[in-house]
Amino acid sequence: MAGNSLKELYLDELRDLYDSENQLIKALPKMAKASESDELRSGIEEHLEQTKEHSKRIEQIFDALGEAVKGKKCKGMQGIISEGTAMMREEWEGAVSDSAIISSAQRVEHYEISAYTTVHEYAKILGENEAASLLAETLREEKETDQKLAQLAHGVNREAAETSEQTEESTKEDEAAPKHRAKSVGR
Repeated sequence: MAGNSLKELYLDELRDLYDSENQLIKALPKMAKASESDELRSGIEEHLEQTKEHSKRIEQIFDALGEAVKGKKCKGMQGIISEGTAMMREEWEGAVSDSAIISSAQRVEHYEISAYTTVHEYAKILGENEAASLLAETLREEKETDQKLAQLAHGVNREAAETSEQTEESTKEDEAAPKHRAKSVGR
């Protein structure tokens, strides 16, 4: 049966977000472990704790609405996590690896910012003031995380570029160096 009310859409979106947050709870420790930078690792671990709180907030909203706490498979987040996992499997090294992780993490944050902006608006329109407050708090945290990632990316990406330039120069020097052939001695 097709849904025909904003409240049904709101619940559907909350279920999607709930699954999304729980997918992240499983994925973030892998991202933290793959991080080269202590600052990036720490930031991801901090966001993992926030993500657990985000999930609990959605549970609170379901409870307040008298709805079962359950998720609906979030294929969007599944795809973003899958891409991030594939990127982490690449053989990037050092700061370049961290740049790839930050890229993946920012995709996650942008997806979440979009989704939380939407459900926050639905909650306000539906007069769900407590839920709107909880969703606004999560939205603020997601935006802050995105800002932190952007600031961190600035330094990490510069480091990755410098490392890449040094590697390229070293490779060019090695290729330009004269090759000595061993002469056979013997008659």
